[in-house]
Amino acid sequence: MTEAPRAALALIDCNNFYVSCERVFDPRLRGVPVGVLSNNDGCFIARSEELKALGVRMGTPAFQVRDLIRRHRVRVLSSNYALYGSMSARVNAVLAGFSPAAEAYSIDETFLDLAGVAGRDLRPLCQDLRATVLRWTGIPTCVGVGPSKTLAKLANAAAKADPALGGVCDLTEPQARAAVLAPFPAAKVWGVGPATAAKLAALGITTAAELRDLDPKQARALGTVVLERLVWELRGLACLDLDLVAPPRKGLAVTRSFGRPVTALAEALEAVAAHATRAAEKLRAHGLVAGRLSAFAHTAPHRPGPQHHAARATGLVPMTADTRDLVAAAGRCLAAAWRDGFAYAKAGVVLEDLCPPEAAPRTLFDAPRSGSERLMAAVDRLNVRFGRGTVFPAAAGVERAWAQRAAHRSPRYTTRLDELPIARA
Repeated sequence: MTEAPRAALALIDCNNFYVSCERVFDPRLRGVPVGVLSNNDGCFIARSEELKALGVRMGTPAFQVRDLIRRHRVRVLSSNYALYGSMSARVNAVLAGFSPAAEAYSIDETFLDLAGVAGRDLRPLCQDLRATVLRWTGIPTCVGVGPSKTLAKLANAAAKADPALGGVCDLTEPQARAAVLAPFPAAKVWGVGPATAAKLAALGITTAAELRDLDPKQARALGTVVLERLVWELRGLACLDLDLVAPPRKGLAVTRSFGRPVTALAEALEAVAAHATRAAEKLRAHGLVAGRLSAFAHTAPHRPGPQHHAARATGLVPMTADTRDLVAAAGRCLAAAWRDGFAYAKAGVVLEDLCPPEAAPRTLFDAPRSGSERLMAAVDRLNVRFGRGTVFPAAAGVERAWAQRAAHRSPRYTTRLDELPIARA
């Protein structure tokens, strides 16, 4: 009688992902402090190990550490989400060769089911996985393995924290789990928020091992069924399945900060038209239509001066993914909510009540625009072939003086033909 394969979930986490993507195409960034800024070149959202060593924390505004940036010659880059999304897809394509059961948990994290890998020691397999991803994509990773998602996540954190583990931590065996859980802070366990951590600390539970040993009934009373599941997961019982099929989207948003304060309605209308155009592209890419749209613009709460949040919503009847319909609805909403005399810092469009076109309710008098699907499909094909923004509604503007800053963005090496890297002999 053959032995059933033991449960083994692996979490592959790309190290300092945004920085690593930049270093793949610019070797000059290796070994020096590098930071990637949020939209509008505001705060640090990714830091190299060298920058972390200088004491720059996640979310630190760039202007607060200007002297440090100058003194240590920190390379500061604007976020390049087109590049990061493309590189994430490449990493996941490599991982698919190691297991057909995968869940892309975030842009830089993927769960793999390794239970079906028979006759192989998991640690050499994970080292082979790391080496293959690095060789084929240039992205360094760490791998955590455990019989549950929570233990895989915890193992990954241990692999990152201890260089002696060589980037891989396997907690499928009870002895290894006991050694790692004993010193691991309960507050850093995946799923434990600050409020729950405070409740646990009041009970004297400060380590993952102590959380594992908490009575499940007491855990449920303390933090609902979520904390109870966490206790079972720490004991090696998988309560969270892999999401092999992405759940249907319930909503979609496109929001951007302005490159400078906007005080004129005309500029803000251009911005929401551009955001509605992008939202429509995303909607069609997912094969959905929307039944509700809201548009907003708000001032910056941390800046001195009068504050205002302008927002309105409207139903879309019939439900639609037509750019023209969404741009018109967004303009009406913002115009109705707008108030003069404020310096707005951000605007956005939110789509809700999403469903496939065939599931949309039929209306008696409001028929969809004739030829809408064919026209939108033609627009999307042109923008795919010649680059996003090749065809767009005039309402979205041409000059776009309101557009957010990205003064230090690297080329979109993998998604734009005109920005391909050039090799010189």
